[in-house]
Amino acid sequence: MDFSDAQIDRYARHLVLPEIGEDGQNRLLESRVLVIGAGGLGSPLLTYLAAAGVGTLGVIDDDMVDLSNLQRQILHDTSSVGQPKVRSARNRLAEINPEVRVIEHAMRLNTENATGLIENYDLVADGSDNFATRYLVNDACFLMEKPLVSAAIMRFDGQLATFKAYHEGNHPCYRCLFGAQQNDPKQSCADVGVLGALAGAMGSLQAVEVVKELLGIGESLSGSLLLYDALATTFRKIKTRRDPACRLCGPEATNFAQRAKLPRGILRSLNMDREG
Repeated sequence: MDFSDAQIDRYARHLVLPEIGEDGQNRLLESRVLVIGAGGLGSPLLTYLAAAGVGTLGVIDDDMVDLSNLQRQILHDTSSVGQPKVRSARNRLAEINPEVRVIEHAMRLNTENATGLIENYDLVADGSDNFATRYLVNDACFLMEKPLVSAAIMRFDGQLATFKAYHEGNHPCYRCLFGAQQNDPKQSCADVGVLGALAGAMGSLQAVEVVKELLGIGESLSGSLLLYDALATTFRKIKTRRDPACRLCGPEATNFAQRAKLPRGILRSLNMDREG
């Protein structure tokens, strides 16, 4: 692909990086990323992915912009209050980079639509704020063999990981790290609070990992968990292991996972916590 003069100016700082260059920038322009949530994490994540020139960004969120969001969800502003978050996100991203195609998915991710949405993208970035969605995204990405970059924040703490458990070797899934789906009634920022700037820090780190995965550069976070303590100003990178007893990606689940590639099997897999 030949770059226009405007593209050379826009992506100049990428083009001079040997790890990216013209080939890498072309790859970004051709990439398709689905972002789960246009909130605290999704705001910096989408902003930097659009600025980087990721060609197609899908945004899924069923919420409206609320005044209480503006403390951390920097993609939106006061004039956006009352608008669907996906519409507000699309409008803002068009101002940042009109070359990027933004697809609005004004809905909640569920077992009926997860695989149909995810199959149209190269990578999924999860910025959701509840365990149910995180487990759902993990299961669907594993079964669809799509890389997943997942971040989470609460109070003053953040975590970040990449999941590619469909690969052989030590590539655990979300279930390997956190076990069966948790049932904590206080599991969101609305319940326990969050430092607004923490969302910016973790969402930006998440954007870096997405770009690395799309370009195949650097060291993948798959097999590691990054923990950030904002109050102590510390980062910890912990090595993680695939759980041999994992119901999704463990050795005993291999045959089940193969069967689950059929539509009914996928839905059964995504509901397996509810089945006891």
